[in-house]
Amino acid sequence: MAEKNCVFCRIVLGELKSEKVAESNSFIAIRDINPKVDGHTLVIPKKHFVTLLDIPNNLGREMLEFTKKVAWDLMNEKKGDGFNLAMNNLEVAGQEVMHAHIHILPRKEGDGVKVL
Repeated sequence: MAEKNCVFCRIVLGELKSEKVAESNSFIAIRDINPKVDGHTLVIPKKHFVTLLDIPNNLGREMLEFTKKVAWDLMNEKKGDGFNLAMNNLEVAGQEVMHAHIHILPRKEGDGVKVL
């Protein structure tokens, strides 16, 4: 179910432009519009869920498999030699868009990016 004012739901519906890098029946992966590093990618469920806790377990497993595929693709594209995964859940934890999503941050030696 889509939320009419949710930016990610509007991207999923094709109402807003994005740089889509992968898609499955349940998820899309797009480039972050404000990337922290080259290749910064978001994995987004096509259905609207606010946090990880709202995603059904079977879909959570599928999300992990899809995220792994996208991370492998980023590594194969030489976007990084490693990667971080990040997921902010609710405002107090830094979630800005209230639609569950995972950040994949490709990393290169000496890139100076601090995560946790």
